[in-house]
Amino acid sequence: MILSAENLSYSYGDRLLFENITFNVEEGDKYGIIGVNGTGKSTLLRMLANREAGDGKLTIPGGVVMEYLPQDPPFDAEATVLEQIFKGDSPLMVLLRDYELAVEAAEREPENTKAQKRLINLQQQMDNQYAWQLESEAKAVLTQLGLTNLQQKMGELSGGQRKRVALAGVLVRPSDLLILDEPTNHMDNATVAWLEQQLMARKGALLMVTHDRYFFDRVVNRTLEIDGGKGYVYVGNYSLFLQKREERRIAEASAAQKLRNIYRRELAWISRGAEARRTKKKDRVERFAQIEAEVKNVKTESSLEMSSVSSRLGKTIIELENIGMVWDGKDYIKDFSYILLRNDRVGIVGPNGAGKSTLMDIIAGRLAPTAGKLTVGQTVKIGYFAQHSEFPDSSMRVLEYIKEANNYIETADGQRISAAQMLERFLFPPELQWVPVNKLSGGEQRRLYLLRVLMTAPNVLLLDEPTNDLDIPTLSVLEDYLDSFAGAVIAVSHDRYFLDRFAQKIFALQADGRIKPYIGGYSDYVEAVAEEELPQQAKPKAKTEAPKAEEKPAKKKMTYGERLELEKLDQEIGRSEAELKMLGVEINQCGSDFVRLGELTKQQEQLQQQLDEMVERWAYLSELAEAEA
Repeated sequence: MILSAENLSYSYGDRLLFENITFNVEEGDKYGIIGVNGTGKSTLLRMLANREAGDGKLTIPGGVVMEYLPQDPPFDAEATVLEQIFKGDSPLMVLLRDYELAVEAAEREPENTKAQKRLINLQQQMDNQYAWQLESEAKAVLTQLGLTNLQQKMGELSGGQRKRVALAGVLVRPSDLLILDEPTNHMDNATVAWLEQQLMARKGALLMVTHDRYFFDRVVNRTLEIDGGKGYVYVGNYSLFLQKREERRIAEASAAQKLRNIYRRELAWISRGAEARRTKKKDRVERFAQIEAEVKNVKTESSLEMSSVSSRLGKTIIELENIGMVWDGKDYIKDFSYILLRNDRVGIVGPNGAGKSTLMDIIAGRLAPTAGKLTVGQTVKIGYFAQHSEFPDSSMRVLEYIKEANNYIETADGQRISAAQMLERFLFPPELQWVPVNKLSGGEQRRLYLLRVLMTAPNVLLLDEPTNDLDIPTLSVLEDYLDSFAGAVIAVSHDRYFLDRFAQKIFALQADGRIKPYIGGYSDYVEAVAEEELPQQAKPKAKTEAPKAEEKPAKKKMTYGERLELEKLDQEIGRSEAELKMLGVEINQCGSDFVRLGELTKQQEQLQQQLDEMVERWAYLSELAEAEA
């Protein structure tokens, strides 16, 4: 057993998040936690990571090592990327930090014999403790996550980059239980797919909150749902969870109806005249009081509702003619033209930093392009759900914040709904409507911000990473809302499920600033790109002329530490390949010893994964070495 939680509860003030949550984590369990924003998912992860049980009981054996990735990881602004990765008090982490510092000292003072001797001594310790493998794995993971300047200070990185450094740290540092809170936020699609493969191959236990349903479906084998303050455990992934939850809700609804029927009969019996009451049995009267209390405690199923609301849309919507955006000498958007149609459903994809949010800002009129022309029709009313929730006054009450946008809206069927009623539909009960916005959880704030955007009755919706910090139930309802929305929708998203569910066209931002359109959802786009690459792979690579001197990109100079690492990787890769061959021989000689066969096969898988990571890092460093030659 890795972890046992019994009757965990949490509340602050008069607000109960959850109570009596009980579950166990065994080796190999990969839990996904699901629930509406504000139900306490992040709080539960934080309690477990900090080994806090509140009024319940939490059992974690002494030798269990846990690694925790919160939504906003702490960091040392002065630490380098590599130093941040090796934070921790274990002897191995201390050794790795000392080694990196020694490499820096040797680079600064190559003639300093004392520094050189210390480096040699630490190299020997690294050999003795097999630490080279961990260091090369860390650098391979960072390279995969798009972080190649390992000596850059953490304070110089963006929030998304710092999150990726923290993610690399928890992936690399050995642990029995990995706790991840929204690990896919602010990642591009390719990186999400890579992380998915890493977690699928990982042997240790996992506890994770994520809104990415493909990710959830492929990685998770246990689901913990927090619903109405209670915890429900299901064996299986997201698809099985949906099926089992529906069965549970049907059973609960049936049981509640039976209880109400019994209550009506008992109420009729107890309501008879005074003469009959004198003959009533005491135990039946007590039983009625118990049934009455149970009926009052039965909670009706609350679900988030969005009514399709929009303003009339004229003939001209939004037209982009040869749009371009150049910033600091780089083409982020180049010669892009498109006429937005009345019922368009467009998804925008591309690597981080490619200019997706820049394009959205141009369409929204928040940013003027450096080239081309933007035309917006007179009847267009844009609703822009930006990446970062915009709360100009975070001390405003929830209801005040929504009323500032609109007091009432009219639905497609002519209903007039007040701001307070819409808040209830968005799972903000009356008591929560008078809470200051800054007292809400991050996910609740995002849901509130979404409601405010919809309260303006837009006819063109721009959604920039709407899946960040929104829970899965809210996303499901948003997708249903978009089905009936009478207007155009453009969304930037890394959520593959969301793009498959809503998009009819994909705009892919290319490295040179051009935007290439594809018909269909995300899966159609991936298939089309794969088909485009096939003929290219079949053709022999044509010889290209050497670039002119002024066109040559600036070369990245290898550090002393990287040159040393490349030499070590050559040795480590050779050693690992030899070990794999020996394991192969042992496996062939196992015969019918299935226990030993299982152990050796497991070792083989782990060693192969480590070898792949080392080869990936070696290839990157070799390219640098060749560029210097």
